[in-house]
Amino acid sequence: MTVDRLIRIFAGSFVLLSLALGVSASPLFVSPWWLAFTAFVGANLLQSGFTRVCPLGWMLKRMGVREAASCAR
Repeated sequence: MTVDRLIRIFAGSFVLLSLALGVSASPLFVSPWWLAFTAFVGANLLQSGFTRVCPLGWMLKRMGVREAASCAR
C-alpha cells in the first residue's frame, strides 16, 4: 500500500462512517453533528488538493509507508 491509497481509504471510510452516524434515516444514527465530521474530511481533501499538505500523509510517511512510484521510468 502507498500513502496515496491509504489516504483515499481513510477518507472514504470516515465519510461513510460519519454519514451512517449522522443521517437520521440510517439505522446507526447517533446525532446530526456527525455530518460536521463529513464536512471536515471534505474540506481537508479540498485544501490538500490545492496545497499538497496532508497531515495524514505526513503521519503515514513517518510510520514508514512508501510513497507512490513515479510513472516515468
